[in-house]
Amino acid sequence: MNRPHPNSPVELPADDRSTSPVTGYTRAHWEAAADGLLKAAWQWATPNSALLDLPGRPSASGVRSDGLEGYARTFLAAAFRVAGAGGKDPHGWLDRYADGLTAGTRTPGRDDTESWPLIRDHSVFGQPMVESASVAIGLRLTRPWLWDRLDPAVQDRAVEWLRGALRHTPAPNNWYLFPYSVAGFLESVGRGDAETARTRERALDLLESWYRGQGWYADGDGRAFDHYNGWALHLYPVLDAHLSGDSELSAHYGARLREHLESLSLLFGGDGAPIHFGRSLSYRFAAGSAVGLGALTGHTPLAPGTSRRVISGALRYFLDRGATGTDGLLSLGWHGTHDATIQPYSGPASPYWASKAFVSLLAPADHPLWTATEEPAPSEGPDRVLALPAPGLLVQSTRADGIVRLHNHGSDHVRPHEGESAVQDDPLYSRQSYSTVTGPTARGNAADNHLAVVVDGARSGRRAIRPLGAGGGDGWGWAASWHRPVFAGGAPMVPGLRVESVTVVRGRYELRVHRVLGAPPGARVEQTGWATGPGSAVASALHGLHGWESQDEVRAPQGTAYTPWAVLPRLGTEAEGSVLLVALASLTAEPGAAVLDAVVSRVNADGDTVEVCWAEEAATTRIGFGPVEVTVEHG
Repeated sequence: MNRPHPNSPVELPADDRSTSPVTGYTRAHWEAAADGLLKAAWQWATPNSALLDLPGRPSASGVRSDGLEGYARTFLAAAFRVAGAGGKDPHGWLDRYADGLTAGTRTPGRDDTESWPLIRDHSVFGQPMVESASVAIGLRLTRPWLWDRLDPAVQDRAVEWLRGALRHTPAPNNWYLFPYSVAGFLESVGRGDAETARTRERALDLLESWYRGQGWYADGDGRAFDHYNGWALHLYPVLDAHLSGDSELSAHYGARLREHLESLSLLFGGDGAPIHFGRSLSYRFAAGSAVGLGALTGHTPLAPGTSRRVISGALRYFLDRGATGTDGLLSLGWHGTHDATIQPYSGPASPYWASKAFVSLLAPADHPLWTATEEPAPSEGPDRVLALPAPGLLVQSTRADGIVRLHNHGSDHVRPHEGESAVQDDPLYSRQSYSTVTGPTARGNAADNHLAVVVDGARSGRRAIRPLGAGGGDGWGWAASWHRPVFAGGAPMVPGLRVESVTVVRGRYELRVHRVLGAPPGARVEQTGWATGPGSAVASALHGLHGWESQDEVRAPQGTAYTPWAVLPRLGTEAEGSVLLVALASLTAEPGAAVLDAVVSRVNADGDTVEVCWAEEAATTRIGFGPVEVTVEHG
């Protein structure tokens, strides 16, 4: 018998610690979680089931689009749930979605209680194009039990509505995979033609141009690398190839998924949390969808028990921390509601893209994903450092506390046509480092993990991030980048001002080295560390090693997704011309961790070169600029 979760109305079976010794979750828990989320959402359906008008502030696209979003995103969860059970539908979910499809497509675009909005260009309230993909995939997954039983007239209306996605312009990023998925469904039910073929070819051509290597895609023509890799750029083509049985496409995109999972699987902490980085974080456990898809299709480097540990850990992490309110609905936020985490395009039903995680239910009950005994997640193994030159990221995990840290030297979410504007930097991309136990501070608060140049009282932001390389060796790694400081107040930039940054990690330590070039007279430079809350189980430390003159703490009254208010350590110094700055940072939950002033025995800075001698072992790290080179010598 299922019972209510202590922090959520979702009813789950008792923990099963025999095959799932870490999370206690089995396939039955996943089915129950899907049912619980659907049950809560369906309380807000319109009379004929076409829209799910969940409560909350509307998105920028308006309430009708939000209602379609509620229908489409929950349909995805129901489709994975029913298709994975071979059509068994004990709660009658598909009857409701069939009724909604019938009502929603009767008079699209009409301003009434049930009609769906038309699909238009992304620049004209284009959110329905996003939702068309979930509708199409849901119909494709449940074809024998829903689509094939519809009246032919309803099928024709649905096809005409869906074709709007093929005839309008997507946003210049992963959105091209939405009409791609619609076209895949249309072809699967005998409605393919030159229009569907052209749509699919265009999407795959763009996907090739966005591939950067090491299993990572840019989300568009810029340098945005984030969770959209897993829950969109890999999910749609690999799932499409799996459903169509196209072995050639499956091999091509599956190989990239396998390589992506080498790094993505490390971005989940020992507590199950995904890395808190990038936009749309309210999709929460969707971060594990690529892991489940890899296990389903066989395109994964992970053992089945490891895959289940990762996906179940993420699901449990959020259910245990109040991701659903007392009404059972997923909230806009991280643990609970958190305004600074959300984007203007997010509405009350947006968090239900978390439904993508239930792709794992397509693996039947006797699949190794569900029958194998859970094995430790990659972050629960030995300390790991993974350098990713393609996206310009550096991953650092420590076994003692299960924390994973991501040092960002390549992902900026600046679209090519935007150039380097002085728009406020985006906390979800612009910070130097992110983790599984801390979040960035909100706009308007002191920025965590940030190197700012202060000119005439204005602090600089970090917009376009230009990678300078990444690499490493046994137990250590580095990544480097440069950026042009820009200012939201006063002059937008200072001619010749440039910051080159290198992060070197080993164990729990982060060596942060910056070369500031062209600082004007009267300028000041500040470096902040990790933001943590009072009484936090994690400790943030920042220690100046060279070039820094002062040290203090600064408050962030709006806190982070993890704490209602936060403090962060800060270093400062006056600067003019060229300066070389070296600091040591740490984020740890390890009891009795050594203080940072005892970690480094000596620092030599000479021109463009820094040498750091570590006290704990006979090792010297050398960082050279122009070009950037990082080496470690032992003995």
